[in-house]
Amino acid sequence: MANITRLDSNARLSRVVIHGDTVYVAGITSSVKGDIVEQTRDVFRQIDGYLAAAGSDKHHLLTAQIWLKDITADFAGMNSVWAEWAPKEALPTRATGEVKLAAPDLLVEVIVSAAKK
Repeated sequence: MANITRLDSNARLSRVVIHGDTVYVAGITSSVKGDIVEQTRDVFRQIDGYLAAAGSDKHHLLTAQIWLKDITADFAGMNSVWAEWAPKEALPTRATGEVKLAAPDLLVEVIVSAAKK
């Protein structure tokens, strides 16, 4: 069985789990209060950091799950940031849905998996 490495763990979860050549990043929410564009940029900035710590980057994304508090209000804004951030030559599979998030000021949560470099 391949080694499993866990990064940034606490009593509830590991922020990153590495198994073999696959990196799993837990749901990331914004650390800033702001509109959907500001929160999405912050989430992607955090994801970039977690992927780098695990030996990967956004060019190695395999899949992304994006959860929005209000898909009607925020889908276009989130997609505008996604279009700036996601590498057009290496787009992952993606699903976007609407969900009640853990705190009322959170607008977006993103979960990704990536291959190691």
